[in-house]
Amino acid sequence: MARSKDNTSEGILVIGLGRFGTAIAVTLNKLGKSVLAVEANAVLAQTWSHRFRVVEADARSAEALVQLGAEDFGIAVVGVGTSLESSVLITANLVDLGIKQIWAKATSREHGTILKRIGAHHVVYPEYDAGQRVAHMLSGKMLDFIEMEDHFTIVKMLPPKETIGFTVADLKLSEKYGITLIGVKSPGQPFEYTNPQTQINTGDVLIVSGETSLLEAFANRS
Repeated sequence: MARSKDNTSEGILVIGLGRFGTAIAVTLNKLGKSVLAVEANAVLAQTWSHRFRVVEADARSAEALVQLGAEDFGIAVVGVGTSLESSVLITANLVDLGIKQIWAKATSREHGTILKRIGAHHVVYPEYDAGQRVAHMLSGKMLDFIEMEDHFTIVKMLPPKETIGFTVADLKLSEKYGITLIGVKSPGQPFEYTNPQTQINTGDVLIVSGETSLLEAFANRS
């Protein structure tokens, strides 16, 4: 297997072209990032080779990663999640190569704990995160939900009736509810960062940040 060319510390290595890895590689490619994907399955490797660089290789082999120049990448994503053994072996190989940022997919909290212990810098739980977002959206007026860390969340939501017709200065959302209104998207209008004079109207979509439970309480107000 020939060593991959044009790898730089700005490049991103994506290992595993399942749904998670493919979504990352395709999006990064659209954003103009330098991507090299590694996939052991010949059919998957061939399927995506027209979209971005793909090397057919078994990343469980440290030697294979060295041959393709994995150590030249500043960021690596381990998209393999269905096999715990494979996920751990690949992540360990990347740690040994000194990759500065390793993002790894986990399918359970136990899986994530192991990945962190062996050196993964960021662990992602796609199924859990997606389920959590949908649950919050189903349970109230939230249109989208992103929990960052330590229960700090950003949500897109419809305005509670009691806020309609009032300005940000009138509402005093931070004082009354402990949340921050970041911006407002009115129908047919561009997104607007809020100021004290921003008025909330029927049909607006709000972008709000704060502690998760406080946002839930605010979103579910009548």
